[in-house]
Amino acid sequence: MLKLTRTFAALGILAGAAAFSPAQAQETKVAIGISGWTGFAPLTLAKEAGIYKANGLDVTIKKIPQKDRHLAIASGDLQCAATTVETWIVWNTNGIATTQLFKMDQGMGSDGIVARNSIPKVADLKGKTVAASAPGTNPHFTLAWILKKNGMSLKDVKLVTLEPAPAANAFVTGTDLDAAVTYEPYLSLVRDKPETGKLIADSLQYPMVFDSFGCTPKFIKENPKAVKALVDSYFQALEMIEKDKVKAFTIMGADVKQTAEQFEKSQAKIKWADRAANKKFFSGEIQAFNKEAAELLLEIGVIKTLPANMDTLFDTSYLN
Repeated sequence: MLKLTRTFAALGILAGAAAFSPAQAQETKVAIGISGWTGFAPLTLAKEAGIYKANGLDVTIKKIPQKDRHLAIASGDLQCAATTVETWIVWNTNGIATTQLFKMDQGMGSDGIVARNSIPKVADLKGKTVAASAPGTNPHFTLAWILKKNGMSLKDVKLVTLEPAPAANAFVTGTDLDAAVTYEPYLSLVRDKPETGKLIADSLQYPMVFDSFGCTPKFIKENPKAVKALVDSYFQALEMIEKDKVKAFTIMGADVKQTAEQFEKSQAKIKWADRAANKKFFSGEIQAFNKEAAELLLEIGVIKTLPANMDTLFDTSYLN
């Protein structure tokens, strides 16, 4: 009787495995490109907490600098990516077809320009050496945007090309830079060493850092259920953050080599966008921002022509 029971138990396990295998085989594979920016962390949380898998997705997250992310999309290595809103203008205008699906976050002081203590305001950057990422990236755009708001341009500073992490490290460890454009978690390197410098302009003073998630039109057309699952997974990750902050911060912090406490501090100046915030953003806010952003991108030579219709850069049908 015991042998018979074990036999049926074994058959039950095999049957369960057989039933589970097709579901696993049906998981849609998708590669997502991001950077170490704190605001992208819910995407990592969705993967590490099993949210993507539960929604039928086999997600690979690749850390690729913003300046190279479009190349990975063009080559087919990525189907989706997270980046700043103005970057989608750059990519599409330069022939990399991509469509935004949802807003992820907004910088509320989590990114900006750090300068030596002898440089009290943006106007004092004139003639100074400033580090920022390459043209077509948000730090480069941020610098151009803030300078313009202060009656200056990129021509008024000596620009050095450095990614956000190296820029912050070079600023706190050396003396060659007068200022740098960076964001969290790297901005905390300067916050923790006030003797090296301070923040003189940030995304709270200048609200122009908006991050969104998007995919190629081809992937969206061929995988509508997977696209819906990607959108839902992001909002489920936000729900997890609300319900269990310690666990969520531990997972997200580990990805950028921070403790839960350090991550909580670095995300304090970020506002993640829920469904209500998304609907508000795509109902007027993005249109106004895109117009001003495109004109600046044209002015600084990152794009050669203004997009004919910037409303085609996003699809909100998966937000419901």
